Amino acid sequence: MLELRNVSKVVGADTHIADVSLTLHHGSLNVLLGPTLSGKTSLMRLMAGLDAPTSGSVWFDGKDVTGLPVQKRNVAMVYQQFINYPAMTVYENIASPLRVAGIDKARIDSEVRKAAELLKLTPYLDRMPLNLSGGQQQRTALARAIVKNASLVLLDEPLANLDYKLREELREELPKIFAKAGTIFVYATTEPHEALLLGGNTATLSQGRVTQFGPTIEVFRKPVDLVTARTFADPPLNTIVLAKNGNHFLLDGGVNLPVPVGLAGIADGNYTIGFQPHHLSLERLGAAAVPVRAKVSVTEITGSESFVHLDFADVRWVMLAHGIRQFAPDDEVEVFIDPRHIMVFDDSGRAVAVPQLAA
Repeated sequence: MLELRNVSKVVGADTHIADVSLTLHHGSLNVLLGPTLSGKTSLMRLMAGLDAPTSGSVWFDGKDVTGLPVQKRNVAMVYQQFINYPAMTVYENIASPLRVAGIDKARIDSEVRKAAELLKLTPYLDRMPLNLSGGQQQRTALARAIVKNASLVLLDEPLANLDYKLREELREELPKIFAKAGTIFVYATTEPHEALLLGGNTATLSQGRVTQFGPTIEVFRKPVDLVTARTFADPPLNTIVLAKNGNHFLLDGGVNLPVPVGLAGIADGNYTIGFQPHHLSLERLGAAAVPVRAKVSVTEITGSESFVHLDFADVRWVMLAHGIRQFAPDDEVEVFIDPRHIMVFDDSGRAVAVPQLAA
């Protein structure tokens, strides 16, 4: 078990990590989700022993390892920028941690070939890293981390440089690998959909703080605050400030949303309403859906989906619609919001309510 106890990291006048406490268990997959410079890499360096915390402590299986350097920990790391031994073949790169550990030759060969097959490196085992594509070099670094059988494996956006097809394949395979290993895996990403695909647990980060940690789907469906909800939304979370007055959320000249039954007891006042882009629709998908007229800013067509950017009441929303939807700029369209999908946040940004329907 890896424990971070009130860990902070301050460099000069900059706070990289602020009072983080986390407990990660053996056999678990833990995603660090946040935008660039939110603290993901800094936190992983503290976990690994590459950096020492300014305050707080790091524990592993009941032992304080705060001052223990990375060389004395059973840790493997894979970065977005691949790191391999240029004078070694792909085979020897993958085998290197096993040779250092004194593993017998037959087992080394078996483990190397198994990892190479998984990562589609078998045809390249005799090549030198500089003769590989960038994606192949990254797969070599990932294979080396997998065969090391480390107690803690840290993956810092490891798939970012791979082509789309391989990235999707590995996202499916990695959770299976993690589940079998009994290792603590920590996987950093900026992409909410990658966190959802990987599953496990997710810690959302913002400005060096962990805003929420728990089972990935629970953090996505039930964010504790607006910062977490925005971190776990791509395209961005749609928001608007509305006033609760009795049984309605109101905006002059615009939105009149019925207050869901579960929120009837909250005090009247101003709240920030949030909902995901796929919960804004061109069709009325339920009896409770409320129509709103908005102006199209731009439409992005990906083929199977369209992202329609809408202006409404001085805010910008994004609607994720299935299929090809063609609109001209400044077109007025009627869209629908289902109150059962909304999140409600108070003036401090804390969640007052989460969606009644599963996201």
